[in-house]
Amino acid sequence: MSAIATLFHHLTHSPHAPALRYQGQTWTFGDLLDRARAYAAGISALGVGQGDRVVCLLPACPELVVTLLGHYLLGVIHVPVNDRYGTVELGHILRDSGAVAVLTEAGSGPQAVIDALGPLPSLRHRLVLGEARGDEVDLDGLIGDARAEGPPAPADEDPALIIYTSGTTGPSKGVILSFRAVVAGIDALTRLWRWTPQDRLVLALPLFHVHGLCIGVHGVLLRGCHAELLPRFDAAEVIDAVGGGGTIFMGVPTMYRRLVAAMDAEPEAGAILARGRLFTSGSAALSASLFEAFQRHTGHRILERYGMSETLLTVSNPYPPEDRRPGTIGFPVPGCAVEVRGADGRRVEPGEVGEILIRGPFLMSGYWGLPGKTAESFDAEGWFRTGDMATMDPDGYVVHRGRASVDLLKSGGYRISAREIEEALADDPEIEEVAVLGAPDPDWGQRITAAVVPTRSAPQRSAEAWVARLQARLEGRLAAYKRPRAVLLLEELPRNALGKVQKHRILTSPPGAG
Repeated sequence: MSAIATLFHHLTHSPHAPALRYQGQTWTFGDLLDRARAYAAGISALGVGQGDRVVCLLPACPELVVTLLGHYLLGVIHVPVNDRYGTVELGHILRDSGAVAVLTEAGSGPQAVIDALGPLPSLRHRLVLGEARGDEVDLDGLIGDARAEGPPAPADEDPALIIYTSGTTGPSKGVILSFRAVVAGIDALTRLWRWTPQDRLVLALPLFHVHGLCIGVHGVLLRGCHAELLPRFDAAEVIDAVGGGGTIFMGVPTMYRRLVAAMDAEPEAGAILARGRLFTSGSAALSASLFEAFQRHTGHRILERYGMSETLLTVSNPYPPEDRRPGTIGFPVPGCAVEVRGADGRRVEPGEVGEILIRGPFLMSGYWGLPGKTAESFDAEGWFRTGDMATMDPDGYVVHRGRASVDLLKSGGYRISAREIEEALADDPEIEEVAVLGAPDPDWGQRITAAVVPTRSAPQRSAEAWVARLQARLEGRLAAYKRPRAVLLLEELPRNALGKVQKHRILTSPPGAG
């Protein structure tokens, strides 16, 4: 069976089964397929066809899923984009992708951003969910009663998605994911996590990235289960959704921190969340202290995993709860291979820091329009260089140590893991959040710097006093050269929409620096 046929199996064979519930309304698999066929017919009549790119800036809603499926039916490449982007980020993506159409919600921020950008060479159609203006096309009117008949067109190696990276070290790059990669990767992961048609996924993640779109939406399609789709994350709504029958929740550490805070305030919330069967975390490091706090309230051990746009989800802790190890990302997902290698290309010894390399059917086809960058990212044997650093425990668990560019620090001739220092500070009762980074230093190369968000109950003290406190707390726990030599006091850590700390922004424009 082809990848696209596998993806559409429940859409065609389980038309009456619930697929999505959104704001009190249930959409069956048949509802989604009927609307997707009508949408495909509508954009086909506009001249949009196989290989064209359509940028999607819709919020998390059923119409986003409908348009995704309609694009797949035609072989149109779906380009999901963060709806908080401004003119610089969105302008780059629209020009770089050569998008022929863009999807927005009427009255939304993205609609205003596109207005500000003015005419773009390739952009022919602006499709709008809600009231259209001028030459915009109303999405509901476009769909109408039209139907696109016939089997899905794309071949397994055809591009399904172009997902743009966060662009922390330069302009964002478009990651091309084929139908084969998406289906193989999500099929392997949801089998490992034992998803079934009886599951209900509480989906509060953004639908413009791998975590929410690929695992969440495609997991529901592949396994035939049901998603409770939330427009955005809200701790109370997630607790209510699990209490109403939700069995799986996928989140990021920021979400779990808010859930723990909600359970601290209302202990009965822990008993409600305990009714779920699987809680997973990714996109940023989950501290051992947060893992333990969630377990204390709910009895659940969060399953942490690892992935990126270029590889999908390729490393995961085991499904059996007793085998989930806090502070690690687990083992390779069945079907792919993972190695941790040193700069000399050899596999590292247990405990030694090296780069994560990945090989297998889940990998990207390449970067859109960047053949040179694509070639640089793979070695001669087809291993993808992630740029992420890790160690491996003696029994094979992989421990993620962060990005080589920002989390592997070089100070006084030593190579230092920022993650190790962050973990050591995570249990400080006066620290709400902490990020460790290297500030340029003429003598040390990099000066180990802790960006600290104090708790509300922490006493007022200067940055110098904080340095003394952290040095004292880490004495005997970490070598002297690993202890912070400077502290930045912040009101919050800068994060992207997935909750990942944007360390490159801390030194240039720290939010609420004090």
